Amino acid sequence: MKDARPAPPLDPNLTLPCVILDRPQLADNIGSVARVMANFGLQELRLVAPRDGWPQDRAWATSSGANWPLDGAKVFATVAEAVADLKTVYATTARNREVHLPVVTPRQTAVEAYAAAQGHQKTGLLFGAERAGLETSDIALCHAIVTIPVDPHFHSLNLAQAVNIILYEWRLLVMDAPKAAFTQNMDEPADLKFLHGLYGHLEDELEAAGFFFPPEKKESMLRNLRVVLNRARMTEQEIRTWRGVVTALTKGRGRVLAKLAKAKDET
Repeated sequence: MKDARPAPPLDPNLTLPCVILDRPQLADNIGSVARVMANFGLQELRLVAPRDGWPQDRAWATSSGANWPLDGAKVFATVAEAVADLKTVYATTARNREVHLPVVTPRQTAVEAYAAAQGHQKTGLLFGAERAGLETSDIALCHAIVTIPVDPHFHSLNLAQAVNIILYEWRLLVMDAPKAAFTQNMDEPADLKFLHGLYGHLEDELEAAGFFFPPEKKESMLRNLRVVLNRARMTEQEIRTWRGVVTALTKGRGRVLAKLAKAKDET
């Protein structure tokens, strides 16, 4: 169970990624993931709807003393809530052809996440449930799909193994990468909660305009819209601009309808 061991000090030059486990089933796996996080220098663990609730003593028992990710673990009801304050999220899963996102290796993921960490942009590494993996709707909230290049004859990986591979690549960069090689000269993307607000605003207006036809295709149409907007990596100002565009179009449609109704009354 828990002890008083403190978390190791954070590197003030890096904004560390967080690890997100979607609907984890076994406390043993959560504890093993915490152990891997401690091995490779990450601290923040987020849990989305753990099957058996939280906390679970078994997780601490299997963490081999890596208690600080478990002590500080945050629990969320949905993936959308768990990623709302992040700039970039990587979905670790087999390639999903329903979602048109960049497919990257663990090494490329580490390079991009390290660059973001140096720019103090918060990223998330999302892992699915042990048996079911990630839902397509949750992958659509992410910016890239991370696929581990395992042999296709046997591609089953334990959850902690998958986390281990990604974080190993991250740790190599922390230890060895030339710091000057990772610089950014652009405004940082908005937290995802602002993008989710644009999703809702746009989707409500499209619903009112009858855009989602036929109805059985609505889910895939929504997913495709979200993926396109997600890929744009918009800043808060850009999102405000697009919401203004949606509002202006909505008001314009209302004015046109009002003019048509007035003309009809006059005739």
